[in-house]
Amino acid sequence: MTNGPGAGIPTVSTAILAMSRHLEVRDVLKTIVASARELLDAEYAALGVPDDHGGFAQFVVDGVSAEQWKAIGPLPRQHGILAAMLHNATPERLADVREDPRFGGWPAAHPDMSDFLGLPVADGDEILGALFLANKRCPTPPSRGDGCRFTEEDERLLGILAQHAAIALTNARLYERSRELTIAGERARLAHELHDAVAQKLFSLRLTAQAATALVDRDPARAKDELHQVAALAAEAADELRAAVVELRPAGLDEDGLVATLRSQTQVLDRAHSARVTFAAHCVRALPAAQEEAMLRVAQEALHNALRHSGAGHVEVTLTRNSQGALLRIADNGCGFDPGTVRRAGRHLGLVSMRDRAGGVGGKLTVESEPGKGTAVEMEVPGG
Repeated sequence: MTNGPGAGIPTVSTAILAMSRHLEVRDVLKTIVASARELLDAEYAALGVPDDHGGFAQFVVDGVSAEQWKAIGPLPRQHGILAAMLHNATPERLADVREDPRFGGWPAAHPDMSDFLGLPVADGDEILGALFLANKRCPTPPSRGDGCRFTEEDERLLGILAQHAAIALTNARLYERSRELTIAGERARLAHELHDAVAQKLFSLRLTAQAATALVDRDPARAKDELHQVAALAAEAADELRAAVVELRPAGLDEDGLVATLRSQTQVLDRAHSARVTFAAHCVRALPAAQEEAMLRVAQEALHNALRHSGAGHVEVTLTRNSQGALLRIADNGCGFDPGTVRRAGRHLGLVSMRDRAGGVGGKLTVESEPGKGTAVEMEVPGG
């Protein structure tokens, strides 16, 4: 990879687009780290999100195998150079991290690192994390024995990525908070909060993308075209997030009932996503309020999984009356999965929560899936 403004800007553009497509915090962190490592052609990259107890709530690495990571042992603490970036919000660019007086060593299984570049990821005055790279790769063998080193231009490019990483991470946090809220008033308040925050940050994204053209002194036509595309993508993202805000508003179960509420929400999702989302209801009677609430929440969770994780082109929601009562089915034609594998990580996909909701109203939940053959989630309740 040939670094420099003209070569780096297209990769920044690609990284920003990739980050905007994820709403789960863990997915955003992984994308940031992988993008940073590719952008600056480094051997290792990592991003740590601090907790309130001197450690890290999350720590994502790229360039280290799963076996290596397991052998390294516990997550690092907030000390030395990492602490300096987190507490002082200052970049760190070092020719050899091992020679810095703040360096405190690393575990025996830790890979050897020398040149180092780190930046805080910040949203205003709040430090969200520390992003750092190590061991710059050389496009050609160095003329001296001291290897390659990160440059001032590398620091500027990583700074652009860190700004957008803060936007993506903040939005992902807001989104995850929205999914945890179940009280209608809280959901309405968050929808307003999310709208304001996203609108302001996306406006800043456009300004940053336009201002970044000032960094370009080679191949300006190409770089400007890429940045104009970033501005256009930001505008599209704003439209999609406005649709997501609508989805967050309290469902009108009391006024409209389950059928009308599901139809309204699937229409919103159909507009907000590239996948086709359809809804059909057949001969369904009104259900007790607790059952309708549970079925709505299960439908929302299953739709979230299908639209964010399956890569489906079509998601079909049906609500029907059967001999046992009412049956809700959410089926997609996505990548599918091995239920035996996912069962061990069921909390990640909300399967435990969905089963609890179904059982809490006297119903049952079944999940059918197979790699390459899509997924179907069914919830059945008595009555109807």
